[in-house]
Amino acid sequence: MWKKIRIFVLLLVLGAVVQQTMIEQSDLDWSKNFYVAVYPINADGTAVVDSYISTLTKEDFEPIADYFSEEAKRFGLTMRRPFQVQLGAKVLRQPPAPPKAASAFEVIVWSLKFRYFAWKNSPQVAVKPKIRMYLLYFDPAANPGLSHSTALSKGRVGYVNLFGSKAYHRQNMVILAHEMLHTLGATDKYNLATTLPIFPEGFAEPNKAPRYPQDFAELMGGRVPISESKAEIPKSLLQTLVGEVTAKEIGWVK
Repeated sequence: MWKKIRIFVLLLVLGAVVQQTMIEQSDLDWSKNFYVAVYPINADGTAVVDSYISTLTKEDFEPIADYFSEEAKRFGLTMRRPFQVQLGAKVLRQPPAPPKAASAFEVIVWSLKFRYFAWKNSPQVAVKPKIRMYLLYFDPAANPGLSHSTALSKGRVGYVNLFGSKAYHRQNMVILAHEMLHTLGATDKYNLATTLPIFPEGFAEPNKAPRYPQDFAELMGGRVPISESKAEIPKSLLQTLVGEVTAKEIGWVK
């Protein structure tokens, strides 16, 4: 009995996901720009992070809008501003953390919980957003490393782990931009086990000769390839490019 109920629930979820996917794919014609709301969260509850969050302004996120504007031009997109980023109020609750080494069912359950969280915790911004990104800030002095961020194209929400310090702001913008493209269907282009970009789709300049070192990171490749066994984290968005495969995935190239 319970097995039949579980299967029925999964079929309902699958049907809703398919319907939502069809709706979301239809607006990748880029006839209108995407409004993005970013919501800061004090992930470790420290005064240091609270102080940092209080300094954030909308202008701090303008580099992302500028970056995507320039990258879109390279692919012939005529829209002046593909993304408009709005800074929302600080969210006091924390979203459910992504499961580790989970089954497909557990991932589906988590995604539904996260989307419900987003529905309940989306402070109003000037324009209703199509994309909602939850920025979980941590004190770098107490957290030398961060867990992987993640984002869902179903519901277009992101769970983004960042350092709550101005010293890391430019690198934070790289992570945020990467996760924003996940909400539009862009896929990771690096080896999950080694974090090395996958050739050729994970390389910003796959035809460069000699191949190494690369000068830029492909945004979804995540790192600048230095050699076959070494890659470096980009220091800012200025050290990244959107590759051809990624551009196709998000509808910039037909």
